[in-house]
Amino acid sequence: MRDFPALDLGRCRLVPFTEGHLSDRYVGWLNDPAVVRYSEQRHRHHDLASCTAYLQAMLPSRDLFLAIEAVDPALGHIGNISVSFDDPNRSADVSIMVGETAARGTGLGSAAWRGILDWLLTDGGLRRVTAGTMAKNSAMIALMENGGMTIECMRPRAFICEGEEVAMVLAARFADDDRPHD
Repeated sequence: MRDFPALDLGRCRLVPFTEGHLSDRYVGWLNDPAVVRYSEQRHRHHDLASCTAYLQAMLPSRDLFLAIEAVDPALGHIGNISVSFDDPNRSADVSIMVGETAARGTGLGSAAWRGILDWLLTDGGLRRVTAGTMAKNSAMIALMENGGMTIECMRPRAFICEGEEVAMVLAARFADDDRPHD
């Protein structure tokens, strides 16, 4: 994985995901239909071995796989953020999962989301950050917009979710978002 300094965001921090984050609790999030309802993870079954293999595959990658850790020790590791870089275009696509039910609605996911976007567009040297989600995922759409992203387009019928065709919503934020774009 690319070098990443731990980001202290007040009530939470972003750190590189390590073997210490692998746990039955973490695997449980990935297998919880409510957690992965709008994620492509919903199509897979996970166990500690598959999660360990994913982490090992990420280590030589230039992308980031980060853990969101609440400062409150009662919560600890609450979710993850992944960043897929497009270095030639100084761009990246970001995704988030807040798996810990007790952390939902606390603002920790929002703080982590804003924190990674801000870092990528400043210290990370990127000019553009993107994200996408299913049109049914109103919480993620709100997270993207509250993080300063603008909805760019929708791809109709991109997913089948709960038996129906659902559009993909794509959003972006630019380092110079005060400037008009083509």
